[in-house]
Amino acid sequence: MKGPVSLRVLDEAIGWQLRLGSGESRADDEAAFARWHAAHSEHARAWSQLGMLDRRLAGAAPKAARNALLRSPGESRRKVRRLAGTGLSLLLVGALALGIGNRYLPVRYAFADLVTATGEQRELRLPDNTLLKLDSRTAVDVRFDATQRRIVLLSGEILVETAHGDSRPFLVETDDGRLRALGTRFLVERDEGDGTRLSVLQSAVAARPAQLPDERVIPQGQQVRMRADGFDAVAPNRAGVDAWTRGMLVVDNVRLADLIDQLARYSPGYLTLDPALADLRITGSFPLTNIDLALGALEPTLPVRIEKHGRWWSRVVPRG
Repeated sequence: MKGPVSLRVLDEAIGWQLRLGSGESRADDEAAFARWHAAHSEHARAWSQLGMLDRRLAGAAPKAARNALLRSPGESRRKVRRLAGTGLSLLLVGALALGIGNRYLPVRYAFADLVTATGEQRELRLPDNTLLKLDSRTAVDVRFDATQRRIVLLSGEILVETAHGDSRPFLVETDDGRLRALGTRFLVERDEGDGTRLSVLQSAVAARPAQLPDERVIPQGQQVRMRADGFDAVAPNRAGVDAWTRGMLVVDNVRLADLIDQLARYSPGYLTLDPALADLRITGSFPLTNIDLALGALEPTLPVRIEKHGRWWSRVVPRG
């Protein structure tokens, strides 16, 4: 019995399905797909598996939901790939339906006190008059009581400007540890699997990893990544580290692959980059409220062009 097709080939098959089903495919797309399909038996197997999934979903979900599932980018695409590679179990159809929404709103944190969707930013005043700004795809719980003011950052990034005149300690907690404000303005980013990044903009913050007993004071202008068992090296804040609070992304000599990853956090559509371009370097400012405009700004300065496949898929490829 043949095993499942490789994830690489399955990903290619999903890409062809997204392109051909976008309603904007060209005649040369059809010819290119035919060549890809005939090039290897594994390509035909992958395409067949996707067809099986489509037929099975036909009896289990409305047509509009099926189309969204098979054509929506990001998380739904990855879930389809896992389904096709593991036998296409109908028991996971409900989970896939949740995956459609997860691209726009982090479903895992749907019941958090405050949640922002993909591309959404939010600003509010807490009960003590502290200013809290939430970046795209951020989830927090607010836990104020008589003895402390506590924010639990579950996912994403926040800006905190603490209010004056309240004697209760102001704390930001993540799975990696606790941050105690020392009358200050600071950023906290929670990156699951890669720790918590603290960037101090004013005054100082006392940081304590979850598995250590002592705090470490991080001064103004410095940043550090905190993990449950300790800290990475303290370093100066990155240029434009708080630019997202003004709707901009500022980068200085970063890899193009890293820039696309950051823009993808704000795009409800699916962004991809030709691997040959990953190590190109870029410096500049990019609007977060218009990802198409941000991508278009790459073309005058780098040897790239932007391919659009319908409304939901943009691809950065070599020019010419």
